[in-house]
Parts: sequence; C-alpha cells; structure tokens
Amino acid sequence: MDLLWSVVACCLLLAGLAGSVLPLLPGPPLSYAGMLVLQLREEPAFTTPFLVIWFVVVVVIQVLDYVVPLYGTKKFGGTKYGIRGCAVGLIAGVWFGPAGIIAGPFIGALVGELLANTESEKAWRAAIGSFIGFVFSTLLKLVTCVVMGWYVVKAL
Repeated sequence: MDLLWSVVACCLLLAGLAGSVLPLLPGPPLSYAGMLVLQLREEPAFTTPFLVIWFVVVVVIQVLDYVVPLYGTKKFGGTKYGIRGCAVGLIAGVWFGPAGIIAGPFIGALVGELLANTESEKAWRAAIGSFIGFVFSTLLKLVTCVVMGWYVVKAL
C-alpha cells in the first residue's frame, strides 16, 4: 500500500509543478496534497508541525499570487484606477483560460490607467508592472513547489 501512496504523491507533486506555471491548476496546493498523501503510509513521512508550517506557506503563496500583480502595478507608477483595473483583469481573465489569466491583469491595468486619462507611456508602465508581478508570483509558486518536491523525494 505504501507504494500506491508514494505513486499518488509523486503524481500530485508533478501536477503541482505543472500548476505553478499553468494558470488553471493550483500548483502549491497540489504539491501540498502530495505531501499529505505521504502521511497515509505505514510510517508517516512528516511531522504535524512541519505540515502546519507548509500549510501556512501554501496559503500565503496563494494569496500573494493575487496580490503581487497589483503591487507590481502600483510600484511601476499605477494609480488606483490601474490597480483596480488590474484586479478586475485578474478576475475576468479566469473566464478566458490561460491566456486570459496572463493577459487579464495587463489589459486591466492598461485600460484602468487610460480611463483615468493617464498618459499612454505611464499607462504602459503600469501594465508592464502588473505583468512583472505576474511573472514574479509564478516564479514564487514554482520555487515553493520545487522545495516541497524536494521534501517528498527525500521522504521516499
């Protein structure tokens, strides 16, 4: 039975790694689920405090996944209209698949800034900031999943 749990954990881990770069899959929660599945073996792989800490890390990473593009918009000179546009783009982008999730915040920040009568150069900077925030949050998810994967492989 331990072999079954190990295989399921590895599959979840791989799905988590894919999900850290594919917008529609929740990468870190899938990798965390792989860690939890290893607890079903005859000898659990991890301690409870270790799993609680990783749970908190996964929740923080999931929240940051939505906050970092907004922060990027602000850091690159976006006004409240650009930040709101980025937030609307994040939500609306979900309905348009992976391309919408990537382009939504960018387009939202750009449109928000242009509606606020911001100069086009500043509007583009804010939109680029949202894209850089998206890339950074994706990288953060990927690193988190790789570290969880390292712990899973080490536990096997």
